[in-house]
Amino acid sequence: MPGGVSAPRFERLVRAVVSAVAALGALIAMPACAQQPQRIIAVGDLHGDFNAWSTIARAAGVTNAAGHWAGGRTTLVQMGDILDRGPDSLKIVRNLQQLQKEAPRAGGRVIVVLGNHEAMNLTGDFRYTTPGEYAAMTDAQSAARRDRVYAANRAQTETAAKAQNPQLTPAQIRASWDAQHPLGWVERRLAWSPSGELGKWATANSAIVRIGDTLFVHGGLSAEYAKLPIAEINRRVATAMATGDDSQATILYDPLGPLWYRGLVTHDPDAEAARATAKPPLPHLTPEQELDAVLKASGARRLVIAHTPSLKGIQISADGRLARIDTGISSYYGGPLSWLEIVGDRMSPHTVPRSP
Repeated sequence: MPGGVSAPRFERLVRAVVSAVAALGALIAMPACAQQPQRIIAVGDLHGDFNAWSTIARAAGVTNAAGHWAGGRTTLVQMGDILDRGPDSLKIVRNLQQLQKEAPRAGGRVIVVLGNHEAMNLTGDFRYTTPGEYAAMTDAQSAARRDRVYAANRAQTETAAKAQNPQLTPAQIRASWDAQHPLGWVERRLAWSPSGELGKWATANSAIVRIGDTLFVHGGLSAEYAKLPIAEINRRVATAMATGDDSQATILYDPLGPLWYRGLVTHDPDAEAARATAKPPLPHLTPEQELDAVLKASGARRLVIAHTPSLKGIQISADGRLARIDTGISSYYGGPLSWLEIVGDRMSPHTVPRSP
């Protein structure tokens, strides 16, 4: 052996050198730093408050001062209920549509989760629509369109009105109808119908989204629906949206369904009634038991929900397995302007002062 070194010792030296070279090669091939976990920004119900939305989006770093995408590879999840209660829902929708196009160019994503108010508008339920939302839909032809709609339904409308009060004159009936159908109503009904531009956009938005180990759903995921695959729930919702199904039996209005369920965070009498009247009656679980069942069935580690306002701010509970992020952002409620940041397994609530 070289230099008088024994054979066994020489072999040990060779193996040590080979191991060292291999380790050095692996070290050289290793990235300078580990890949950063995905950054997710989740924002709750906006209800027509564009100023609140733009303030949050800028503070969270997902848009610039001009409202364009600035979030890089961030995933933005808006949790639904863009519409109603405030005047500027259309402005928010248009901005989100714009960001959905811009974000992928920078490696990011913008996901809008379907809310119950989007479903309500698609099925013609405008009870929470504000004058500003109607006005945003008007143009120079709005009065003429409304006249044509009334003319096409005049006989039926007058018959129904006189059945209630035979003393009403045609002019009084028309005035009452106009009050219920302000300028912009026709355009809103068309745009939000299943075949309308905004209706199709809403229908394309999922009711439940999974990103990594996190589920995002507007209302909540009940134990009953958690037994179904997420893809099947989304398929049922999309089918009901595409057909404008406004029956009480539809998933769009099911109190146990993903758009309306509140049982994970509060007493939900509608859901309890649905369980009690089911054949056979469905079992009652505590919120903790139900969350356990939901996460086990879905294989997720945490659930993020909106829909039920918490004016005290974002609530993270159950050892970080449940985040409730509807904080009454709209000026209608006057809650804090908030967003939830998720990086890896860490969830961080944030707030920003409301702009004057």
